[in-house]
Amino acid sequence: MKILATTNAPFEFEPPDGVEVVPVDEREPVPAEHLDADAAILVGGRTRVAEHLAAEASGLRWVQTLAAGPDGVLAAGFGPGVTITNGRGLHTYTVAETALALTLAGILRLPGMLAAQRERHWDYEEYGTWRELHPTGRLGSLIDTDVLVWGFGAIGEQIARLFTAVGARVRGIATTAGERGGFDVFTAADLPRLLPETDVLVMVLPHDESTRHALDADRIALLPAHAWVVNVGRGTTVDNDALAAALNAGELGGAALDVADPEPYPADGPLWGARNCILVPHVAGGVAHGSDELINDNLARLGSGQPLRNVVPR
Repeated sequence: MKILATTNAPFEFEPPDGVEVVPVDEREPVPAEHLDADAAILVGGRTRVAEHLAAEASGLRWVQTLAAGPDGVLAAGFGPGVTITNGRGLHTYTVAETALALTLAGILRLPGMLAAQRERHWDYEEYGTWRELHPTGRLGSLIDTDVLVWGFGAIGEQIARLFTAVGARVRGIATTAGERGGFDVFTAADLPRLLPETDVLVMVLPHDESTRHALDADRIALLPAHAWVVNVGRGTTVDNDALAAALNAGELGGAALDVADPEPYPADGPLWGARNCILVPHVAGGVAHGSDELINDNLARLGSGQPLRNVVPR
């Protein structure tokens, strides 16, 4: 069996005997002698390799993406004979820790302190005095706050555990209500009741037509004026223009965003200059943690004719 393996992202994979692994740069076409590959491990974007394989690799049976969102690979046009599996579960811990880091950076006002550092200014009067946990009009800590995680899958549950560990109360929003991992989970129908009670809203929604601008101007308006919006899902799930307008009007405490729409975010986009907005370039995943186990398990399943894990419906 021959597997093409991307060189555009680090991951762990120790192939079993009898498997030939061919490194490929996704920015370049696949050499003709390797278009007979049985499988490919790709990052997940719409790259030159993905499109080349979709058009020319007639024997391809399986594409494993490292990304949880394989939008680009799906757009490349692979035929029905190719099973596409995603990296769901590989980024659970890294996305969760990024969500916590972004939230703490915002409510503890680290951007302002870093700006003072660049100016070599020891701003003790603004940042170094005794502080209130819950100052009037803004968040000063996650202790004793109400956090709502919208998109309560494996990543959402890990986010809930981390935020609980630092003193927050956490609830979730998913497609079905119930209890998961000891946390109360509601549906989007409950948002009109839950959003006004929310101090931090963490978005972990995937990209599809049903989630586009799920957090729109009307729902943003339901949040308290001190609330923070944190997005580690997909940029399309938030109406970013409405978010920037609410921030600049003082109708939200702040936003910490790992994603935007579009990406790369344009230099004239309103989020760059929005009040109390942290914007980082889609770094939350960044590590394919546990890739060796997932890839080898799917490889064994492919060989034995069993259903693969993380199959992306098409």
